[in-house]
Amino acid sequence: MNNKEKENSSTIALNRRSRHDYHIEDRFEAGLVLQGWEVKSLRAGRLQLQDSYVIFKGGEGWLFNAQITPLGTVSTHFIAEPTRTRKLLLKQRELSKLAGAIQRDGYTVIPLAVYWKKNKVKVEIALAKGKKNYDKRETEKRRDWEREKQQVMKKRR
Repeated sequence: MNNKEKENSSTIALNRRSRHDYHIEDRFEAGLVLQGWEVKSLRAGRLQLQDSYVIFKGGEGWLFNAQITPLGTVSTHFIAEPTRTRKLLLKQRELSKLAGAIQRDGYTVIPLAVYWKKNKVKVEIALAKGKKNYDKRETEKRRDWEREKQQVMKKRR
């Protein structure tokens, strides 16, 4: 992507590995509580969602292991913590649904993407169930078959 496309894109970061490792059941949009230096770093695209996850405690949702790398211009009297725990802003109905599914059914909640919505930072989280190795292989086979099918159709034209 060139600089113009990066500026116009509202997506900050994607968790590409999540679709490979999990069956995505349900998606939710949550707000994210951030500090000032974190917003500046997000504008520069310095976020990694790899190995991040969501837990629920005290009736609130928390995003763990999302790494926001601080810019070099962060104030010298402030110590920036890149992997601090960040609070998610969800409605009570969504919180209870997610927390209940985690406790009962063996689901997990993972972040899929972080993006700008107007002037707010939003996180797309998903209720997901882990894939077994044979599921992952089956998904790869299906994807390869679809790709081959498209190539054959292209050649026939």
